[in-house]
Amino acid sequence: MALKRMDNVGIVVEDLVGTIEFFRELGLELEGRATIEGEWAGRVTGLSDQRVEIAMMRTPDGHSRLELSRFLAPKVIADHRNAPVNALGYLRVMFAVDDVDETLERLRKRGAQLVGEVVEYKDAYRLCYIRGPERLLIGLAQEL
Repeated sequence: MALKRMDNVGIVVEDLVGTIEFFRELGLELEGRATIEGEWAGRVTGLSDQRVEIAMMRTPDGHSRLELSRFLAPKVIADHRNAPVNALGYLRVMFAVDDVDETLERLRKRGAQLVGEVVEYKDAYRLCYIRGPERLLIGLAQEL
């Protein structure tokens, strides 16, 4: 049996509405929102009494998704948002964009902050990392 696809990347946030708006500004589409709770959900996650608001965001090509989650119960117990780019574990999400400068200009109005610099890699890409909503690390790549 072969792997079919990567379905989504999950990100836990405190401000679901603000994070949805940030990713809409980036160009993702809100596919849907729901509250996930019940015995079945706790069996999947190991959190027996969970109640979570989720929003599924889809890239314009329809191939990739972000699942944004805001836990109502149980309370969030750890915070990895301030980890540097060389921390172990999941690091960031990278998005391909048409124009890094234009994208940065739009996202700065929603609080995005450039982590380092916009750099050019081998005449092939312009790349940068930003901190988005709730200090999430996001990469932007413009093919040259």
